[in-house]
Amino acid sequence: MNIDILVNVAPGETRVAQIEHGQLQELFLQRDSQRGVVGNIYLGRVQRVLPGMQAAFVEVGLERTAFLHASDIVRRQGEDEDLSLSIEHLITQDDHVLVQVLKEPLGSKGARLTTELSIPSRYMVLMPHNEKVAISTRIENEEERERLLAAVSGIKQTEKIAGGFIVRTAGEGADEAALATDMRFLEKLWASIQKQVMKVQAPSLVHGDLPLVTRMLRDMLSPNVDRIRIDNDDAYQQMRKFAETFVPELASRIELFDGDGPIFDLFGAEDELDRALHPRVSLKSGGSIVIEQTEAMTTIDVNTGAFVGSHNLGDTILKTNLEAAQAIARQLRLRNLGGIIIIDFIDMQEQAHRDQVLRTLETALVKDPAKSMICDISQLGLVEMTRKRTRESLEHLLCEPCPNCSGRGSVKTPDSVCHDIFRELLRSARQFEFKELLVLANPNVVAMLLDEQATALAELSENLGYPIRLQSESLYLQEHFDVVLM
Repeated sequence: MNIDILVNVAPGETRVAQIEHGQLQELFLQRDSQRGVVGNIYLGRVQRVLPGMQAAFVEVGLERTAFLHASDIVRRQGEDEDLSLSIEHLITQDDHVLVQVLKEPLGSKGARLTTELSIPSRYMVLMPHNEKVAISTRIENEEERERLLAAVSGIKQTEKIAGGFIVRTAGEGADEAALATDMRFLEKLWASIQKQVMKVQAPSLVHGDLPLVTRMLRDMLSPNVDRIRIDNDDAYQQMRKFAETFVPELASRIELFDGDGPIFDLFGAEDELDRALHPRVSLKSGGSIVIEQTEAMTTIDVNTGAFVGSHNLGDTILKTNLEAAQAIARQLRLRNLGGIIIIDFIDMQEQAHRDQVLRTLETALVKDPAKSMICDISQLGLVEMTRKRTRESLEHLLCEPCPNCSGRGSVKTPDSVCHDIFRELLRSARQFEFKELLVLANPNVVAMLLDEQATALAELSENLGYPIRLQSESLYLQEHFDVVLM
């Protein structure tokens, strides 16, 4: 597979772009002011237990109190894991608990926690609270799965290493020596975490995940990656050292970028990021998709646009929907959209066409590391799907609500603002004493008051019995105005 990874390190910010076949597929962003917390392990203090929600709020030192559900609490020794116990039997207020962040704080919600700790390395994930050995479902070859299961189980028994282990996708093809090295490393890391717990007071961070430049190597570097280019010498040396320790056979693929322009100009990555912040995505055929992200869900509308096709209407609609399905899968991953997603494909009359579009969408989502579930196309042409959300979307990371429209996505027209001004003038005339009125407003609004609304303004001035002066303020937003009593 033709995969390139670009790493851009700037003061206070690190960005990692994954390029597949010349197209930007995924972006990872880490800012010093907004460090992610997924994977971090904390010693927390239970602040409140909510039996009605079967959950507890846990103080771990983050801005908002984190959330721990009963299903994410490891049972104490001797308790039947299959037995459903109420939250008050599992945890009580002011308890100290060792927890790990499953999901970043999203919007107004706090982080999601678990007491089932998982500590990753290059090939393995250590689960300290159980003894099971499992293999990633992405490793599909049955012989390889059996080999890995036997190797890890044998190492555990021979070296008496406690805890459960999951072999990650990157472990496919790894020899027994590499697996053993990973397991010993994780054993030592867990021992150091346990020592750290004894030293700190709740709430405290006990173990933080790796910084993005090295975490990316742990999670993304594989034989499918052609090369990794990075534009910072210090980070390059750090990445080389990490790779030589954990994946020496791939260390040579890490290169220091010395090009003339910004590294994200390669493959048009910077332009792609800018386009990913706009709702409309143009398709090569002339059609388009429109992506609208809301608090409750994400909606995607497919339009034929300028594409009229060369055969009949059914073929035109099918071609647009097929192209849109592939574009949607890419945009979901690039924009990191999760939760409930509703896709409004163009209505198709033939069942075979609907099945083909659905299969295309499912195939395009196979490469997406985030789990998704897709329902059949409804009679209205809608596809309901979910995509696992573990971090903020690209829009929420890089943008904020518009200060002009307060996040509505639209502003009042100059004509509407003129009528708001008329009402404010009437309100002021009834409440206060003055000699004249001064209106300060956006130039577009003032121009309309002097042109299309000039007659109405003159009539209002005559009815009030006071002169009304206008003053254009270029710094005023279109909806903003002031009425000053003179």
